[in-house]
Amino acid sequence: MTTVYLALGSNVGDPASHIEQTVELLSPLLGNLKRAPLYLSKAVGYTDQPDFVNTAISGTTDLAPETLLGRLKNIEQQIGRTPTFQNGPREIDIDIILYGDLDLRTADLTTPHPAFRQRDFVLQPLVDMDPDLVDPVSGQTVTNLLAKLPPEQKSIVRRVDAKP
Repeated sequence: MTTVYLALGSNVGDPASHIEQTVELLSPLLGNLKRAPLYLSKAVGYTDQPDFVNTAISGTTDLAPETLLGRLKNIEQQIGRTPTFQNGPREIDIDIILYGDLDLRTADLTTPHPAFRQRDFVLQPLVDMDPDLVDPVSGQTVTNLLAKLPPEQKSIVRRVDAKP
């Protein structure tokens, strides 16, 4: 079994509900499921869109990385994700951030996720779950990576609760 860390984000419809549904659909795929709090964050890249609700989850799997990716894409479709454009609005986005200590680069999947070190909306939920988690490429903890982010790269507005 391999421990994986996934980032979830949504800014279309009811984002908190989309994340709740996604976690429910992921629970049969991942053992020892752990979940971080929800955060409201500004959009990155294409900024003319609503704020995102983001979180991260971890769990164990015996699925190969590419198989897991395929299952995640199916879950995105079940939640209602429709193709738009890069960094555009979305019902749900599920990214594999870490797949154990694997350093993988294929046409379809790169792990660790190539941009996670620059995204506080990914790093903060990882810190919440496991502050001593180490990036297998840089050798730094997620806590150190988050602390090194310059202010202009921070997009978290505030922590939010999933339930009203």
